[in-house]
Amino acid sequence: MSGSVNRPVRRRAFVLGTAAAAGSAALAGPLAAPAAAASFGWTDDGSNYVIDTGANLVLKVSKTNGDLTSLVYRGTEYQGYGGKNSHVESGLGTSTVTITQSGTTILVSVTYGTLKLYYAARSGENNVYVWTNKADTSVSATRYIVRVKAGLFLNDEPDSYTYAPTTIEASDVFAKTDGQTRSKHYSKLRVMDYNYIGWTTGSVGLYIVRSNHEKASGGPFYRSLLRHQESGGGGLYEILYYGENQTESERFGLQGPYVIAFTDGGAPSSSLYPGTLTTSWADSLGLSGYVSASGRGRVAGVGITGRNTSFAYTVGLANSAAQYWGAARSSDGYFSIAGVLPGTYTLTVFKGELAVYTGSVTVSANTTTTLNTIAIPSTNDPGNASVIWRINDWNGTPSGFKNADLMTYAHPSDVRASSWTGNVVIGSGTETSAFPCYLWKDVNSGIIVYFKLTAAQAAAAHTLRIGVTTAYANGRPQVVINDTWTSAVPSPPTQPSTRSLTVGSYRGNNNTFTYSVPASAWLTDTSAYNTLKIYVASGSGTTSYLSAGTAIDAIDLLA
Repeated sequence: MSGSVNRPVRRRAFVLGTAAAAGSAALAGPLAAPAAAASFGWTDDGSNYVIDTGANLVLKVSKTNGDLTSLVYRGTEYQGYGGKNSHVESGLGTSTVTITQSGTTILVSVTYGTLKLYYAARSGENNVYVWTNKADTSVSATRYIVRVKAGLFLNDEPDSYTYAPTTIEASDVFAKTDGQTRSKHYSKLRVMDYNYIGWTTGSVGLYIVRSNHEKASGGPFYRSLLRHQESGGGGLYEILYYGENQTESERFGLQGPYVIAFTDGGAPSSSLYPGTLTTSWADSLGLSGYVSASGRGRVAGVGITGRNTSFAYTVGLANSAAQYWGAARSSDGYFSIAGVLPGTYTLTVFKGELAVYTGSVTVSANTTTTLNTIAIPSTNDPGNASVIWRINDWNGTPSGFKNADLMTYAHPSDVRASSWTGNVVIGSGTETSAFPCYLWKDVNSGIIVYFKLTAAQAAAAHTLRIGVTTAYANGRPQVVINDTWTSAVPSPPTQPSTRSLTVGSYRGNNNTFTYSVPASAWLTDTSAYNTLKIYVASGSGTTSYLSAGTAIDAIDLLA
């Protein structure tokens, strides 16, 4: 983070995903339950409840609105920038704030209308456990942000570095003088890819360990704000519902705990990670909406057949009240999802991010629901179809297409992006890498795919398929074959109504467009290239990268 003139030591910052987190957890991190320290306790300074964890952390919570007004670790204040505290959303109004102590746990309870917020501190730990219970839409409270003072951590994840000189979109996407783009939206990671986010100097680490996101929305592949830095400081986020490119309705109820964790520079303890965190000590705290481990169930699947073992498979559970997910074992598809609230869920098996199987499962408290082997029908996976040619694999993402990886952390106008135009030739070996991951009406509509057909192929009608992962402003593909046959404009599928392609997300609702091309559309000269022109149809959107657009999953011509 910049804004400080003096930096006596080189400091580093990072965001770690699950695999890296597991590998570095042993470096350092708070112990789960050290012996009670003599200084553990709380006082009232008139404006705040002041809590000393008896380790190296002293925190303050406002008695007026429940803001976290101070985080002092080893004598250094970390909280605050721009005169702002750490809090739910942009801060609550006047609230009822109370404090209780039960043995080795101190709990601060905040009530603001129908919203309840809780902070818990444990004796001997450098952690703050946080829960949010949002009961309805009367309160806008979908995130918690830890605001951190400038100059304490350097920035080595630059794409979320928001103080570039030129605004290029809305008020939240910026460009540096070298043409690289920056935005708080550019997080790179899906929810399932990380356990925590934060910064370290090598001797001090500050992180948010995410919750299990059971009351969040968007599923395991959703991307949201994780952190940002600006001239005055930085922010770490736990976001439970975010509107950009959102595919689901908001869920309500108690979410957490998510944990604000200080360490001696290493990763947070793996005992704090979602799925491993044990909070039996919270069972008796009286948290509104709290369900203990004994009130939850587990789903276990013997295996999954019909998989393409070249891809990772994920199993998701979702209903209007909660969401969960777990990885299927690569060898046989076995999966286990624990800590599930009782209820009936839609079970979805994803190949990559493409749904290839759906079913239903009912979960009961303190019970494991064991499922027999799930068989994915061959026809459920479009990648199993016999084709004349195919561009990219069907996996529910644009991965492999030109600029696809960059677009999770940069704006399409970024200098690092390859040209969005350029046609492709089937058989060239570069069909996928040369084809742009996104198409826009005002940027690269009309891209051409060249291909040859045998006499037998040219004598028959064929089905063309184009898979998409999301769309902006109802953008959808219309095709022209050999400049003589034009498809109808397809109806737009249900997609998020907000920005997507410019804020680091291709994740919307996967949809496959099919076009029945008659034999009369093909060239009979087998030495000549047929042409497929793909246009973006829509009367919505504005210009350039905010014109109507869509993200591509795969394109193929069925045999």
